Amino acid sequence: MEIERKFLMDGFPPLPTVSEALMLQGYLCCAPVVRIRSKETAGQTDYKLCFKGQGTLAREEIELPIDAQTFQRLSALLPAPFIRKEWKTYALENGLLLECSLVDGGTTNAFYYAEVEFESIEQAQVFVPPSYLGKEVTEDSSYSMNQYWQRTRL
Repeated sequence: MEIERKFLMDGFPPLPTVSEALMLQGYLCCAPVVRIRSKETAGQTDYKLCFKGQGTLAREEIELPIDAQTFQRLSALLPAPFIRKEWKTYALENGLLLECSLVDGGTTNAFYYAEVEFESIEQAQVFVPPSYLGKEVTEDSSYSMNQYWQRTRL
């Protein structure tokens, strides 16, 4: 189960980073969501096949590791180009991580957004966002990456 809140941002926050990566993600299907993603960190690339159920704050998520060859074969099945994300994580209080992304940087569609994942719905509901986070878009499904991908790619 994935439990997360999402926010828009004006840029990356002025905090020390925990990790950074370049991600590519594309959608084989949007209902239900079937996504492939590569994540390049410090010269190493990991690949995942992900299935996501319906929902906003909480939804089922199943991520499976795949090898580079399988990723390439699945990439050939994508009906549109990948989303490119510059991804950074930051430590928050209570052991939480803030995951921030610049989506499709350098294009007219570029935007920043952030996610905070939680262990429980109750933890998510009592979370007080730091002041540098912008508008919350957790309950607005139009801000999901698969919706963005459909709007900008298909």
